[in-house]
Amino acid sequence: MSAVRRPARQGPDVSVVVIACNDAGRLPRAVRSVLGQSLRALEVIIVDDCSTDGTFAAARELAGTDPRVRALRLPANSGGCGAPRNAGIEVARAPHVMFLDSDDELPYHACKSLLLTAEETGADLVTGEVTRLFEETGTTGLWYPELFDDTHVFDGIRAAPRYFLDALSTNKLYRAGFLARHGLRFPEGVHYEDSLFSAQALTLARRFAVVPWPVYTWWLAADPATPSITAGRHRIESVRDRVTVAGLVDAFLQETGNADLKAAEDEKFLRHDLRLYLGDLPFRDHRWIAEFAAVVTPHLRTLAPEAHAAMPREQQICHYLLSAGRFAEAAECARTLDRPHLAPRHVVREAGRTYWGPLPPAGPEAAAGLDITGWHLDEQPFTGGPLRHEVAHIGPAGPLLRVLLHTHDPAHLLPDAGPDTAELRVATTAEPLTVPFRYDPPRTGADGLPAPRTATIDLDPGRIPLGLKGFRGRRHPVVVLGRMGLTRTDPLLVPGDLASLTLHLARHRLRVGREERGAGRLELTWERTGVLGHAGAAAPRLRTVHRGIHRLTRRVTGPRAKALTYHELQRLPIDDELVVFEAMEGRGYTDSPRYLHEELLRRGLPLRAVWSYTGSSSSYPEGTPLIRRGSWEYVRTVARARYWVDSHGFPLLYGKRPGTRYLQTWHGQAFKHMGFDVPELRLASAERRRLHRETVARWDALIAPSEEFEKTFVRANGYTGELLRTGLPRNDPLVRGHEPGQRERAATTRERLQIPPGRKVLLYAPTFRDGTRGGGESIRVDLEGLVRRTGEEWMVIIRPHYYERFTVPRELGHAVRDGREFLDVNDLLLASDALLTDYSSVMFDYANLGRPLLFYADDYDRYRSLTRGTYYDLAEIAPGPLLGTVDELADALADLDAVREEWAGAYERFRTRFNPYADGRAAEGVVKLFFEGGNRAGGGGR
Repeated sequence: MSAVRRPARQGPDVSVVVIACNDAGRLPRAVRSVLGQSLRALEVIIVDDCSTDGTFAAARELAGTDPRVRALRLPANSGGCGAPRNAGIEVARAPHVMFLDSDDELPYHACKSLLLTAEETGADLVTGEVTRLFEETGTTGLWYPELFDDTHVFDGIRAAPRYFLDALSTNKLYRAGFLARHGLRFPEGVHYEDSLFSAQALTLARRFAVVPWPVYTWWLAADPATPSITAGRHRIESVRDRVTVAGLVDAFLQETGNADLKAAEDEKFLRHDLRLYLGDLPFRDHRWIAEFAAVVTPHLRTLAPEAHAAMPREQQICHYLLSAGRFAEAAECARTLDRPHLAPRHVVREAGRTYWGPLPPAGPEAAAGLDITGWHLDEQPFTGGPLRHEVAHIGPAGPLLRVLLHTHDPAHLLPDAGPDTAELRVATTAEPLTVPFRYDPPRTGADGLPAPRTATIDLDPGRIPLGLKGFRGRRHPVVVLGRMGLTRTDPLLVPGDLASLTLHLARHRLRVGREERGAGRLELTWERTGVLGHAGAAAPRLRTVHRGIHRLTRRVTGPRAKALTYHELQRLPIDDELVVFEAMEGRGYTDSPRYLHEELLRRGLPLRAVWSYTGSSSSYPEGTPLIRRGSWEYVRTVARARYWVDSHGFPLLYGKRPGTRYLQTWHGQAFKHMGFDVPELRLASAERRRLHRETVARWDALIAPSEEFEKTFVRANGYTGELLRTGLPRNDPLVRGHEPGQRERAATTRERLQIPPGRKVLLYAPTFRDGTRGGGESIRVDLEGLVRRTGEEWMVIIRPHYYERFTVPRELGHAVRDGREFLDVNDLLLASDALLTDYSSVMFDYANLGRPLLFYADDYDRYRSLTRGTYYDLAEIAPGPLLGTVDELADALADLDAVREEWAGAYERFRTRFNPYADGRAAEGVVKLFFEGGNRAGGGGR
């Protein structure tokens, strides 16, 4: 951390108030996290809330070991966090104050980084990211990470009212003078005091700053006997406290002349406070929900209408059902809050509108509260539309576990004959256990409403693999349905009235229950009984033996053992006819390796192709020899193969023997920096740089699509081997996109995606953002606004990078399709009328089609400067317009002919520069150069 010049002063710069109550075991850890801070000029004020255990003794011991620690004890227990924090504020000596709970910690630079930011910005308070650490699993998560995306300085909360969501007091540094000037103290005698204190502080601050790094570690205890004071969401008193504090915030805003902020604070209450309890409704009984509704409904009526309107429609429906006393339906609806693609059990279609529930709405208020016409249920695709799979009954059937499945399908996604494929799938540590099933014919219930689709599924525990590679611990079965070559995977839910049970079947003990959170998935817990089980008097010894076998197995089957075996296998002769293909590190049958394989088959060369795969093998043509990546068969095959062909990289664990020839096809041209041009690699350790050089040195031949590729990718990786200047085989179908076979492929893709006749297709394919992989940041277009402007004419297919996570919002499913089921992006490229991208190398591929290219580049300056950097200025090379708003995008789509005309020259220059070799015969050229002629191996050498 850089230093900031400040006038010399005596005493600490930051006072950290640590509150504790009956927490002697964890208090030292919290205090040590403060004393070990990179900022040394600080003090720790431990305030013990009159504990009855050894907490105060631990506090005094800590004070005795470091002069920066003081220990206070309240004369009586306050029952909350407000009083001890207030006591700490009163005695704090530093010009800045922070708060820490005894069961949590501060990261190493928390105090210094917040202090430096406060001094640099003059902010009254500085807030930072919170890391939640789940003690049971050791995993972590971030607290509202969207609030901490970057460094910000705001002149008051009106500049960013969304920060009312940042209701914790412990992730902030406050100026002591600011607290004193406004007499800011925590409320006492009520829980959730943070919400009031934080709302007051944010409202009164003339300026506050935000930093995007973690400044607080919030430990979530694994032991349910030691939760925090406010963790008991099952208590109605907890609900009352939340509502009481919300009322106090409203009163504060009114009294201080800030009533205009009420809508933002109301939205925070709905989005955070109330939402926590709504998610628990499926696991509460009727009486609890009735009490809950009695507490919250009066407050809901006081909230600003715009706050209600800002909530997801599912939550709005929950609000209405609670207020109407329809508690069972409220609990049913609450399951969809975490999984918005779950279907309601029933819907009513009336007068062109669609409503939640089994009955038409009785009046305008009910109609407004239950209207789901905006979900466009009748226009949803198979893969994205709503379904709800529920366990109607589960129990033993002889040696089997029998499940009666009810599938609710209000969007009519399932044809009468059922989907093409249907199976119940249970994950194991080896291959998944799958049970195919068929739905019964559709029927109508006794009430005249469409009945759920039903199926009976028999699960045979005897099929669970024997030995160590079995099904251990908890598993959540899923329902996997397939139609027109596309699949969808959905959870299997358990209704609240289904009791848990334990079954003894075929030497297995199965405990069947319900996950007590989220949507309430079916949960199976398995263990083997008998000789290999853990029951009986011999259980401890058997467990010890089992652990020993498991450790031994890991030693003899792990990476080191496989590497040693691979080394020994190289003593065997090379198999001259064997080619190992791999694309996208085994993700499927795609990219240039696919088209090279097809060319080998077409030419009938005397070669035997084997493909490696990870995960699903469904994308490979029937009859294709497959080996699981990393398996023993993979080790044997890779060691014996004459040829390796892949688009990313074979594991470096397996060195290439001299007689093997390795063809690297790579997966596109370079726009962003690659190889040693990437700062992360250029500045990495010597060992990491050495490993990268070894990776590249294994390549015997590399396909080059252009001279630009040689100037960028080839140079940046230090590759000096043979270049095959043929263009990329994966682009052959695009160059030949006008041919009947490719037009048929495009039509099939549109059919599978259920694109309505006459609609144009915009493919939106952005690349990932370094540092935020999986966070959804790359999907930057306002899809709702785009659909509003263009939804009558265009369908949008989203194809995020495979690093990214994305779900099509329920309300947009009628006009937006998820393209990730299409492993080979060529299917989507051929089916589209235009491509929208940002900085993805797909731009170079798409230009082979000659169709319009659009660029959504609203974060271009940030992308170039804060990530790995780019080889080109997009504005200089782009073959289409750079757009930054939905209006600009909609205008371009409205007149693509004008876009073509304006950008025709730039488009042709782009194609000439980046695709000079593309003639539709790249696969043929590569096969001739690499597999035939002088490169054709013979003999069976070592």
